[in-house]
Amino acid sequence: MASSNETYRVELRAAARQLGERGLYSAAKWAAELLVGIEPDATPAPSSVMDTPSSSGSAASGGRLLHLHRSGGSSFRRRLRPGAAEAGTPLGGVSYVSTPIPDDDAFDVGGDRYLLAKTYFDCREYRRAAHVLRGQTGRKAVFLRCYALYTAGEKRKEEETVELEGSLGKSNAVNQELVALERELATHRRTGAIDSFCLYLYGIVLRDKGSEALARTVLVESVNSYPWNWSAWLELQSLCTSSDILNNLNIKNHWMKDFFLASAHLELKMHEEALKRYERLMGVFRCSDYIQAQIATVQYSMRDLDEADMIFEELLRTDPFRVDSMDVYSNLLYAKESSTALSFLAHRVFLTDKYRPESCCIIANYYSLKGQHEKSVLYFQRALKLNRKYLSAWTLMGHEFVELKNTPAAIDAYRRAVDINPRDYRAWYGLGQIYEMMGMPFYAVYYFRKSSYLQPNDARLWNAMAQCYESDQLQMIEEAIKCYERSANNNDTEGIALHQLAKLHGMLGQSEEAAFYYKKDLERMEVEERQGQNFVEALLFLAKHCKSIGRFEEAEHYCTRLLDYTGPERETAKSILQGLKRAQSVLPLMDIDHFAM
Repeated sequence: MASSNETYRVELRAAARQLGERGLYSAAKWAAELLVGIEPDATPAPSSVMDTPSSSGSAASGGRLLHLHRSGGSSFRRRLRPGAAEAGTPLGGVSYVSTPIPDDDAFDVGGDRYLLAKTYFDCREYRRAAHVLRGQTGRKAVFLRCYALYTAGEKRKEEETVELEGSLGKSNAVNQELVALERELATHRRTGAIDSFCLYLYGIVLRDKGSEALARTVLVESVNSYPWNWSAWLELQSLCTSSDILNNLNIKNHWMKDFFLASAHLELKMHEEALKRYERLMGVFRCSDYIQAQIATVQYSMRDLDEADMIFEELLRTDPFRVDSMDVYSNLLYAKESSTALSFLAHRVFLTDKYRPESCCIIANYYSLKGQHEKSVLYFQRALKLNRKYLSAWTLMGHEFVELKNTPAAIDAYRRAVDINPRDYRAWYGLGQIYEMMGMPFYAVYYFRKSSYLQPNDARLWNAMAQCYESDQLQMIEEAIKCYERSANNNDTEGIALHQLAKLHGMLGQSEEAAFYYKKDLERMEVEERQGQNFVEALLFLAKHCKSIGRFEEAEHYCTRLLDYTGPERETAKSILQGLKRAQSVLPLMDIDHFAM
């Protein structure tokens, strides 16, 4: 019996071939990359019928059921967290369903015409490809014909948009093939004459027409019958806008479901869950660059920049011409202000493929870090001309327009971003910043609230909303305190929340609460070896507070520390110390008088 790893290989080999033959190149690429990412067997497997490309096809055509087993594994390519699974299956101990690899019917009838149509499709002559396949009834031919028509309609829609509104303009143009495709595919589904690939296309058509609930149902049917089409999983993921929707999907327990759930959790900002699943998947796919990139993306989203940086560096070392996910890496380098590394990355992708949207985005980040915001905008616009649905480019271009004080353009860019993905918290945050700058705090609070709902663990968003509540127009101090508390509980690395909590409680006359937060802020600054005005302010408040409640020794301690600084606070500390000495000299006399009475 072949090893369980070999079973994964057989499935992925067949999937890469079948997806490629249908023009689903992204899914075929994903399957092939995952194939070579499987952990090599401890001992070379003897050559068998299963190892040859031709025999894998014959095994598939026989409708053979593939059973998954647990297997041992060697060391990981990267250090996993304690508790990460080391089982041979992606989720140790989980029993997966067996899914037969479907037969291909292309060469039963009209195989030569299919070859011609596929050649036209590869040459981007989509309508010509569809025309060649008219009258063909094989499921593979039906899919390619419908897919070619859909792609031709999308191409024409893009052309109309450019003609009417320019390369970055908005347009009401629609894919004119949707109605006919929906009618045909619905008929095939109703009669049962539809395969998983046509179900995938039907789901896309329904999504484009706004029937999201039915689209989810159809896409679930597609992945249940053919789980290796990663493009179908991604379309399904785009329709799972909440964890409730995700949890209610009726998906068979195939091992591909683990990849889907990990990716969906990442998209829904459920970072811990995503990280756990990816680390478990490493049990089999230990050499997978895709999983490494996803783990790095999770680490970046969790603000663990150093760990993510190391993983991305390793990815570039093993795959120096990689462009996928490198835009995320450029965002990380921008956040770390690593100008040298970002310059190197931009130069590398420019030489590799300068007309990829990701490459343009990386170069734009490089110019932004250098302060050349006009050039940065130019490259973001180039990225969007190549892919107008490239979410990150819209959001980051909005940031650049903010730097250039071009408020209308920034608002438009952010709104285009949330039109593409309403869960893009960065765009909502950007809109909040703009309206705050415009002196419209009610609007700003609305957008900050949307942003913090989508990314509740980001302290920066809570700080921004709190500052809005503090504004002169709102003066909602209690609400500001709640926001700062959320920020402090979510690792506010900038230290804004603790200081502001102390100040606001002091403004409300809540001295004990203010002293509590000043003390915590003081401890934080001491650990980080920071000293500045906030440090002095905390010492002064604590000195006064301790004196007022009779804790003279603590007050003296804080005053003594203030003597190391210059400015009016030092003179205040001297005055407090003198007062403390007088008070301490009076106390014994008071005690004697008390007993004399």
